[in-house]
Amino acid sequence: MASTYSCYALSLPPIPNSPNLSKTQLFPTRHYTPNPFSRSISTPGIRATNSSSPSTAVQEALRASEEAMSIENLQSFVKVNLGKWNGSFFQFDAFGNLLHKVNTKLSVSSYGEDQLLSLIQTLYIKQATSSGYEDEEEWAEYKIKETNMFTVDKYQQIGFFPNERAFSLRYQTAGMLETVLRQGVLGEDDTGEEHPKNLKLPSRQPSIVCESCLYSLEKDMRVRAFHIIDPKGISEMLLIFLEERGDGVLLPPSIDNNVESTDRILPFLGKWKGHSITKRSGVYGSTMAEADTVASLEIDDNGQIIQDITSTSAAGDVTTNVPWTGIKSDNLVTFNGGYQMILLPGGMYMGCPCDVGKNVAESISFHLEFCWVESPGKRQRLVRTYDVEGLAVSTTYFYETKF
Repeated sequence: MASTYSCYALSLPPIPNSPNLSKTQLFPTRHYTPNPFSRSISTPGIRATNSSSPSTAVQEALRASEEAMSIENLQSFVKVNLGKWNGSFFQFDAFGNLLHKVNTKLSVSSYGEDQLLSLIQTLYIKQATSSGYEDEEEWAEYKIKETNMFTVDKYQQIGFFPNERAFSLRYQTAGMLETVLRQGVLGEDDTGEEHPKNLKLPSRQPSIVCESCLYSLEKDMRVRAFHIIDPKGISEMLLIFLEERGDGVLLPPSIDNNVESTDRILPFLGKWKGHSITKRSGVYGSTMAEADTVASLEIDDNGQIIQDITSTSAAGDVTTNVPWTGIKSDNLVTFNGGYQMILLPGGMYMGCPCDVGKNVAESISFHLEFCWVESPGKRQRLVRTYDVEGLAVSTTYFYETKF
């Protein structure tokens, strides 16, 4: 929840470009093939120069430490995903209007050990039928690309918080999401048209497909939220999986969409305090910064949205304050500086720049955000930060309570 001109109300250390990050494909498309196995390590007191270099023992110790950290993170990521998930899939337009709902099931397993550990996911989509017989359920099967040590770094650029059970990652295409919509909305009536009637599909070459996942603090449930940014850098649609784990789950969880759109902002109003953790992208994911935060969101007498965020570094030596204002139109809040908050039912919102392409063209850093107020007075947020070149460089997790 911050303006694009300040990127975010956190005092974070400068983030250097890393060779294992891929650029967002915003016009013009630039192909970047990183080497996922090469990375630089910055360690106080150990610096490679032309005249001297660290001993072989030190180099091996660093590599061993980095490798152990990455394997442990991958194991934790696999563990938090394992199981059978009953879910509901929701498609919203860029203004927060619900377009479609589809029932889904997700089966997640793993194989291999250590560096060879892989996550296997199969998504089942309840097919739409034109026969009118609900008893004749048909489920389409979609095998999601395998996740392993190689993919989480090179392709997905994961930001993972094992203790908080939260993560953010990148998809190269929206193929899975398009399949859910085609099977769940069109079903047997899908003729394969590129632009079917009464169904909005993601762009074939989106500039950004970002998944942010937050786990419930109260149940064995989670929300996976997808930002889809079109090739021009404009928010195209928002997609939500609400999933509950367990064989005994008979009915998929659902979002209460009966609340009037004017009330969707209510769960976020007030003053919030909490803590944030920022990690680099990638399975190695070292913690870059921690901070204590105080945020407020109010509506003034003129109907303007007033946002104020104060962040104090863990050491207490740096405090940053960012006040800003915006206007609300139905489910959309637009702030000064070109940042927008799309209000969704179920105590959720998703934030993004109004025009990502403009940010990249003007070398302005930006971020994507997902917030979930699961119960009154408690909320979690994930912020995926991109630098001035469009590189996904870090992810920040927030836990906040209202006071």
